[in-house]
Amino acid sequence: MTRLNIKRIEDAAKHIDAVFQNTPQYLCPHLSKALGCGVVLKVETLNPVRCFKGRGTETVLANLKATNGPKSVVCASAGNLGQALAYCGSNRGFDVTVTVSSTANPLKIERMKALGATVVLVEGQIEEALNVAIEHSQKTGAFLVEDSKNIDTCEGAGTIGLELANLPISLDSVLISLGAGAMATGIGFALKSRHPDTRVLCVQPQNAPALSRSYLAGEVVDSGPPNTIADGVAGRYTIPDVLTDMLEIVDDALLVKEDSIIEGMRLLYECSGLVVEPAAALGVACILENPDRFRGQTIATVLCGANVAPRDFENWVINRE
Repeated sequence: MTRLNIKRIEDAAKHIDAVFQNTPQYLCPHLSKALGCGVVLKVETLNPVRCFKGRGTETVLANLKATNGPKSVVCASAGNLGQALAYCGSNRGFDVTVTVSSTANPLKIERMKALGATVVLVEGQIEEALNVAIEHSQKTGAFLVEDSKNIDTCEGAGTIGLELANLPISLDSVLISLGAGAMATGIGFALKSRHPDTRVLCVQPQNAPALSRSYLAGEVVDSGPPNTIADGVAGRYTIPDVLTDMLEIVDDALLVKEDSIIEGMRLLYECSGLVVEPAAALGVACILENPDRFRGQTIATVLCGANVAPRDFENWVINRE
């Protein structure tokens, strides 16, 4: 048993702005040749917030409106959730506050502000930012949107799985970047509801392994502070409810090195012409590190975001020797 429900995921698709749905999904021949397996790209970067998070925030806000909930919302974010909540909140008439670690990506901070969010900088990491968001919610009555803990964020992400299930080709596995777990549980649950034989594999950086290690241990494990360029998946703590869902849905969790993440970004750029942030390259990095495991198979990977500073991308990918 999990918290997720396929009917709610199907209903979510009816209320999510069309700008976030029916994203490109195709077999990429050049990347497939480079990696020795058929690689299907699910591109979640071609929307106003350049990431998949709008599916979840749309679901949260649609459900708040339907139940006459608060007209203000707050979240803690490394950047992508905050941008999505700001964009969707503005369109739906919500006041949006985002608490952000002072060490967060400056580009993402500026984009959250540009999309209309009130941004509160917090000393410390994302966990400290979350504590401030909780305090704000308690003081003001704003609805707290906690990524992955809020089931709407998982089921909104699950609409990606419904779309992957409609591919005209059979998938052996889907590789999903793992942070707090919304994509892994949502996409995995929806896809397995249609195609139970497709393996759901999660990928996390070795330098930010909290949820993967908890999954492999079968219990919550504290892995210490993260230290990865993949800021979008750099949480430290495991949400117990999400771990319970993962243990029912996910087939395996794998860890990848920082150099492999950068090489994955480079391959996606050279073979598909796509600029992605590090968190979106984890699936390709996983194939690079495990060629025998995936050789000859058909694998989908979800490109979850493209919010990367141009200078960082150039230093990591273009100018790398």
